[in-house]
Amino acid sequence: MSSAVSDTAARAVQKITGSALGRYQSAVVRIGFSLTWLLFLLRELPHRRELYGPHSPWGWDMAQQLIADNHAFTLLMWTDSTTWFELVYAVAVLSSVLLLLGWHTRVASLLFMVGVLSLQNRSVFLGDGGDNVVHLMSTYLVMTRCSQVWSLDARRAARAEKKADGTGATPEVSRDRVGPLLWAVFGVVLAAVTLLGKMSGGWELFFWAMWLVQGLWWAVCRHAPGQPRIFLDVVANLAHNATLVVIMAEVCLIYSTAGWYKIQGSRWQDGTALYYPLNLHYFAPWPGLSSLLASSGVMVMLLTYGTVIVQVAFPFTLFNRRVKNVLLVAMMLEHAGIAVLLGLPFFSLAMIAADAVFLPTGFLLWLGGLSTRVTSRAGAGPRSLIGPRRAADGEQPRTLVG
Repeated sequence: MSSAVSDTAARAVQKITGSALGRYQSAVVRIGFSLTWLLFLLRELPHRRELYGPHSPWGWDMAQQLIADNHAFTLLMWTDSTTWFELVYAVAVLSSVLLLLGWHTRVASLLFMVGVLSLQNRSVFLGDGGDNVVHLMSTYLVMTRCSQVWSLDARRAARAEKKADGTGATPEVSRDRVGPLLWAVFGVVLAAVTLLGKMSGGWELFFWAMWLVQGLWWAVCRHAPGQPRIFLDVVANLAHNATLVVIMAEVCLIYSTAGWYKIQGSRWQDGTALYYPLNLHYFAPWPGLSSLLASSGVMVMLLTYGTVIVQVAFPFTLFNRRVKNVLLVAMMLEHAGIAVLLGLPFFSLAMIAADAVFLPTGFLLWLGGLSTRVTSRAGAGPRSLIGPRRAADGEQPRTLVG
């Protein structure tokens, strides 16, 4: 009995430390949140200065007082220059594109986080709920290995593997020239920011730690690809897997708290809660459709009760794969309905991207194969970033939980 228990424990430890779990799920989360933030930034491009810039109703002086009190991170408090704001906004857009494509993802994820925090913390009273999810996920993605599949990094690594130079160094590192250049440039930038005293001690320490860790990773992969590289891989896998668990717990917390708070409301108890937003002009991009739905008392009651049931029940279904997948589809359809009926597309996109962490690997592999076939017919050929992968990758076509 003890031998069986120890064998099971050993296999569990090997699985947790030997590989990054949920590679496809983390890739979809990366793609989903970078796309959501990118589309939001592009849509608000004509209004960017009123939202986060020098023309914002939440003035620079008021934002400066709030930041001094809560110590939130934002580059936009360094100066009220319009040129500086435009530069930060451009970096936020560019980092979203780079993270979406998975190009030097560690640097891109850090820049993405900087862009999200800088803009959102500048005007904290903007947003529709989805901004809070993007805010959290931008920090979590920094700690994940979310570019192992469906990214330019993965393609570069695969090509470098075929052209290994026989030096013993990790192929993608031995041939990488852009990575060390980015590392050097950001080292200079960090040094300048530190000398100017622009960042608080905690954030300064965090960015220096990330810079040193990335330099150590490159040096070990280039000059000591044996046991030191294996050790760093174990640490990176542990950080990735722990962060993935945090992301899953965060999604469950969002739904459970939303569901239990709804239960306490009288309008949710009598089944009429959905009726009221459907009759608000602000939440009616399609007034005719909203009026049609609001006129049916049965549909309003079913959707109201269904929303509460799905949100409360979802965290309890994680270890029953079939039931969990059914509720996952229901929640994604619910968010799609919110995007259409209530005119909250970016909130819905953010929540669907968060839900994607629970998607079954088999479905994601099928989706990747479908994407490859579609792009091949369109003339993209095998250059598609998303492609089918076989079970030989070391990951069974199962969902991460259940």
